[in-house]
Amino acid sequence: MNDSSPALVEVQHLSKVFRDFWRRPKVQAVDDVSFSIRRGEVFGLLGPNGSGKSTTIKMLLGLLFPTRGTIQVLGRSPRDVQNKRRIGYLPEESYLYSYLTSWETLDFYGRLFDLGPAERRARIDQLLDMIGLRHARNRVVGEFSKGMARRIGLAQALINDPDFIILDEPTSGLDPIGCRQIKDLILTLARRGKTILMTSHLLADVEDVCDRVAILYNGRVQAQGTIDELLQEAERFRLTLPHGVTRAQAEHLAAEAARLTGIPPELDHPRRDLEQFFLQVVEKARAAASSSSGVGSDQGVATYLRPAETTASNPSTPPTAPPPEDVDKALASLVRRDPPE
Repeated sequence: MNDSSPALVEVQHLSKVFRDFWRRPKVQAVDDVSFSIRRGEVFGLLGPNGSGKSTTIKMLLGLLFPTRGTIQVLGRSPRDVQNKRRIGYLPEESYLYSYLTSWETLDFYGRLFDLGPAERRARIDQLLDMIGLRHARNRVVGEFSKGMARRIGLAQALINDPDFIILDEPTSGLDPIGCRQIKDLILTLARRGKTILMTSHLLADVEDVCDRVAILYNGRVQAQGTIDELLQEAERFRLTLPHGVTRAQAEHLAAEAARLTGIPPELDHPRRDLEQFFLQVVEKARAAASSSSGVGSDQGVATYLRPAETTASNPSTPPTAPPPEDVDKALASLVRRDPPE
């Protein structure tokens, strides 16, 4: 996401007051909320239940009219009907016709966007591969688990290749493998230039994928900024040593740091992320198994959702660990260095 990219969503001083039968103010659901979302950005809208997230989303979709303030979505009013062709929406609950198969469900939504028969078939096949449900294409969605229904809901939100995607609790009901796949998909869509607004009560998921977040409480923005800005503890420092450092070397460096600062630092072993460890265990088991049930492996991002030309270069290969003698030299130079005056 480029910080200089234009804002595709602009919300300025947005307020929504729900009134009773006599037109008297009853509930102030949203109170003077302002934020913007740039192209290619994943923006997190966070807050406890009743904080105004759903009301804000409904106003972004043009389903509710604001009491005060302005909203611009893709340069137009959210109530512009033609503009809705460029928006994809995954609601918090997957409202699907239980008697339709997964293929028929996506075909139905493709028809709503006036996609031609050939294009619908191609996109549906790609989406079913992407969400790992090709083997269930002819099963009625009424038989699906909540996680499988969420996958179909995500596919319908992408059937029109939208520019702006609203995902309300996208990982709800998914197992850790499904959560990782959805998060990877969100990051890939953002790299393609899609603009994404995401809500979730799973804050670890938000931290993994969002560039910026706004936290609501009682309808007002209580905090807003990038993940680093909000979470970084600028008054503390962390030193990461390369592979190959022994316990004795680390203790020696910690003792030297205590001598220089007068404050003994904490020395412990880093922990692996539980999600990554879980996925490694399952991947090994999957490789050893001959068959599986439930959701199949995803097949990457649907072709029609990919950029026409790949502009991003491959990430650089992480540096290899230095040999032990180089580690000794590096540690020795650190220990000898006196603190700045």
